[in-house]
Amino acid sequence: MSSKIYIHSKEEIIKMREIGKITGKVLTKLSEHVKEGVTTQYLDELANKFVEQEKANTALKGYMGFPGSICTSVNHVVCHGIPSTKKILKKHDVVNIDITLEKDGFHGDSSKMFIIGGPNPKNKRLVALTKEAMWKGIHLVKPGIKSGLIGYTIEKFAKENLLSSVHDYCGHGIGKTIHQAPEIRHFGKINSGVTLKEGMIFTIEPMLNIGKKDVKTLSDGWTVVTKDKTLSAQWEHTILVTKDGYEVLTLRDEEVDLTSI
Repeated sequence: MSSKIYIHSKEEIIKMREIGKITGKVLTKLSEHVKEGVTTQYLDELANKFVEQEKANTALKGYMGFPGSICTSVNHVVCHGIPSTKKILKKHDVVNIDITLEKDGFHGDSSKMFIIGGPNPKNKRLVALTKEAMWKGIHLVKPGIKSGLIGYTIEKFAKENLLSSVHDYCGHGIGKTIHQAPEIRHFGKINSGVTLKEGMIFTIEPMLNIGKKDVKTLSDGWTVVTKDKTLSAQWEHTILVTKDGYEVLTLRDEEVDLTSI
């Protein structure tokens, strides 16, 4: 990943808005089908169908060898879960659906949590607090702040709620490539990191665990799990730094009333 931070032009921002909107729309359409009894492979196939309808492309399929079109991370899987015909969603599972799409050379990236067949107190709390942590980070975004403030705020919130913030993975710049500078960590110090500037676009995507922050990658080379096998949750949006704040490029219609969290 290049260390150069890219500042998007007005024309490029228009393209990023378009793919961001499509990314949110596809995730919304897929949401209706995330339910008890379906396989994660079925969701992967549906995602492809919905992406084709929007005249866009899935950007994950084949990316660095990834075999799926979406990431489906269930329960103690932190991220990069591979869709499978063997993984059938069951009651009280928590699952993260992570999609990255491309159109006209630009990318959108977003993820959403689901609780299958109704919540229990433990998984409901984790999913809700992880979403709140993401929004706390997003609300800080504006020109002039240091990215470390975002990470500091997210981890502080996690610790206050007896959760841990994963250190091994982070948000990232996005545009003509999926992963580029800057790194947006979900931990850190207030005055650390890069200074945000108008035109920067990146993801904020905290991964919070009920147990410890430590993770490991399974033998498939992709699936990342909590070492202590406790539940993990993640939410993600693609964010544009505007003249005086931020714009959530992948915002879904269902979230309009949640942006003040």
